[in-house]
Amino acid sequence: MYSLLYVPYQLSWWVFAAWGGPALGPLMAGFAVSAKNWHWSLWEIVWMTAPVLVLLLTLMPETAASNILLRRAQRLRKLHPGNMRLRSQSEIDQEQLTATTILVNALIKPVEITLKDPAILFVNTYTALFYGIYYTFFEVFPLTFPSQYGFNLGETGLAFLSCQIGAAIAMLTYFAYLHWYMIPDNLKNGLRAQEHRLVPAILGSLLIPTGLFVYGWTARESIHWVVPLIGVVIFVIGTFFVLQSIFVYLPLSYPTYAASLFAGNDLTRSSVACGSVLFARPLFINLGVAKGVTLLAGLSVVGIFGTIALYVYGAKLRSKSKFAQG
Repeated sequence: MYSLLYVPYQLSWWVFAAWGGPALGPLMAGFAVSAKNWHWSLWEIVWMTAPVLVLLLTLMPETAASNILLRRAQRLRKLHPGNMRLRSQSEIDQEQLTATTILVNALIKPVEITLKDPAILFVNTYTALFYGIYYTFFEVFPLTFPSQYGFNLGETGLAFLSCQIGAAIAMLTYFAYLHWYMIPDNLKNGLRAQEHRLVPAILGSLLIPTGLFVYGWTARESIHWVVPLIGVVIFVIGTFFVLQSIFVYLPLSYPTYAASLFAGNDLTRSSVACGSVLFARPLFINLGVAKGVTLLAGLSVVGIFGTIALYVYGAKLRSKSKFAQG
C-alpha cells in the first residue's frame, strides 16, 4: 500500500493508537459513570464503533493483492465457463495446503520463531514488559490521584490525558526524525542495515525508566500533581520510540514471517497486559505506589542493555537465524 520509505509514517498511527487509545477509556467513562452508571461507559463504545463498522463494510476497499487477483480470476471464469486455467497465484499456492499447515503457520510458527530466535525473544519480552507496565496505570492512577490530590472519578480520568499528550509528542518528534533525517539519508545513501532503525529505540529505552522513576518518586501530596504526570508523558514517549522502531525493524529483518511476528508480539503484549491489570492492585497496595512503580522502573532498566545489544549485535544474530533476512 505504501512505499517502503514511508511505511514508518503509517505504522506510527498504529503505535499511537496502542498508547493513546486505551487511555481514552477512563477519560471518557469517568464523568459518564459518575453522572449515570457503569453501563454508560459501554454504550459510549457502541455509539463510536457502530458507525465505523458500517463505514468499513461499505466503503473500505480491498487492498490485498492476492485477494484482488482471486476475485479477478473468478470473474474471468464466469465469462469463460469451463476454462480452469484461469486461476490466481493464491489459488495455485493454496492448492496443496492442509488444515494442519494453516494451523501451524497461524499458531505454531509465531511461538517457534520467538523461542528459537534470541532477537525476537528479547523484542517480545521487552515490549510485553513495558506494555504491561502501561496497563498498571489503570490501577495505580486511582490509588494515587484521589487519595493524594483529592481527584474525583472524572478528574482521575482526565489524568490519562497525559498518555495522549506523550503519544502525540512522540509521534510528531518521530515524524520530524523521518522527514529531516531518516528519509533524506535513505534517498542519499540507500537503506542501511536494519539495526539503524533502532536508534530511536535506544533513546526510548532510557526514557521508559526515567518516566517511571519520576512518577514513583513524586506522586505525593507535597508535590504538585502535574509532576508525576510529566513522568507519565516521558514514559509514553519512550515506549512509543521503542515500539515504533521495533515495528519497523521486524518486517525489514524478517519479511517472510512479518505477519507471524506481529501476531506473536501482539499475543505476548496483550497477554501480559491482561495479567498486569490483575497483579497491579495487590502490588501497589502491598508495596505502596512509590516502591511498586520503582520496582517496575528497575525491571525496565534491563531493556536499555538489551536494546543496545540488539543494535550492536543484531546483524550477527540475523546472520545465524534461519528466519531472518541478512
